[in-house]
Amino acid sequence: MHIVVCVKQVPDTKIIKINPKTNTLDRRSAPAILNPYDAHAVQEAVKIKEETGGTISVLSMGPPQATAVIKKSIEIGADRGYLISDRAFAGADTLATSYALSKALERIGKDLPVDMIICGKHAIDGDTGQVGPGIARRLDIPPITSVIEVTEVNQQEKTVLIKRKLTSGYELIQSELPCLLTVEKEINEIEYSPMPNMVKAARYDPIIWTVNDLENVDLSQLGLKGSPTIVGKMFTPPRPEGGKKVEGSSAEQVSQLMEILKEKKDLFTLQSK
Repeated sequence: MHIVVCVKQVPDTKIIKINPKTNTLDRRSAPAILNPYDAHAVQEAVKIKEETGGTISVLSMGPPQATAVIKKSIEIGADRGYLISDRAFAGADTLATSYALSKALERIGKDLPVDMIICGKHAIDGDTGQVGPGIARRLDIPPITSVIEVTEVNQQEKTVLIKRKLTSGYELIQSELPCLLTVEKEINEIEYSPMPNMVKAARYDPIIWTVNDLENVDLSQLGLKGSPTIVGKMFTPPRPEGGKKVEGSSAEQVSQLMEILKEKKDLFTLQSK
């Protein structure tokens, strides 16, 4: 069983600030960390490996300092890590990112066929949730999103049983392997890393590839050239208004409540026209 987990280095959004002049994220204002959803993805891969055996690889795209998140993944329990780092990848949106990562996954699969790809639900700096499904589409494998439990992996039949979260409840899905999962935080708890893993992570040197190490790459689909997305601006959303308190007798409270509901209904009708 070979599981590849796609991970990303992101700024800690609890600390990061927005540049008031450019309306963009000031990435220098916060430390870089392993995307929290991706940490849960690595932890789930470790759990599956404990049950089925196999190998866990992690893959990231970014500048040379992104090796830190690969080392963190090794600390959690991954076996090896790959970083694709090249100026050709700079400025990539989710479309170009999924293309670059799919090409790296094809290269990884030549050494050891990939049975499952796991991604976090989304990255906390972009919050799009598009890269995982984009990778699956390019590799022509099933994408299963919002996963909260990997119930069973059947290596003989090459299937996996998944529980995923829906807006209205839950769904149990059986998928063929290989497939791609995007996981929610509630899928597991991040465990404390054992000392051998910490020592291994400190000494580990990730495999770093440039665009020249990948095969059959269309350069026009990388970086800014391959990114049709344009971000006009970023801004802090307004703080939500506090609720209204109704007072008086029961009849008066009902009357006030009906007026509030009528206002909301009129506003919704006006906005939908």
